[in-house]
Amino acid sequence: MIDKRRTNLNPIKDFDTRKLRDTFGCFATGVTVVSTVNESGEFFGLTANSFTSLSLDPPLVLFCLDYKALSFDAFREASHFVVNVLGEGQEELSTHFARSSLDKWNGVDYETWKSGCPVLPDSIAVLECLTATRHEGGDHLIIIGQVERIKYDESKTKPLLYYKGQYGNIS
Repeated sequence: MIDKRRTNLNPIKDFDTRKLRDTFGCFATGVTVVSTVNESGEFFGLTANSFTSLSLDPPLVLFCLDYKALSFDAFREASHFVVNVLGEGQEELSTHFARSSLDKWNGVDYETWKSGCPVLPDSIAVLECLTATRHEGGDHLIIIGQVERIKYDESKTKPLLYYKGQYGNIS
């Protein structure tokens, strides 16, 4: 169900969205591949840096999905999704899932857990989530999930970062 409550926000005329995008880019983020499966068993995935933890009790996370994403309908209807947190050296995987294509799983190593959503086994962290709620947020849909299962790399593997339009790492 999508919460359609609106605030009194109005579009700003002549607002420079490129400058806003560049400003947002000054905030370094981790990189994830969010994945799901539809009722027909087709896999979908996309690169997202708009992911965050939301609550420990209950365990909730969220990610933001562009309404123009080719996989929008699959994620909007999905009962579950998986957040795969990428580590250093996984730039190619991030770029692969950032491409606008429906068939992104050919040649990609994955496994499935209870929900049937694809899991990238070399991720530094994985969160399997039950879709809890969806909210409109401007040109994105905010999808909140309740975490049902987790796995994380206990070694010193570092995350893949994204900053000012480029991949980075922790020095």
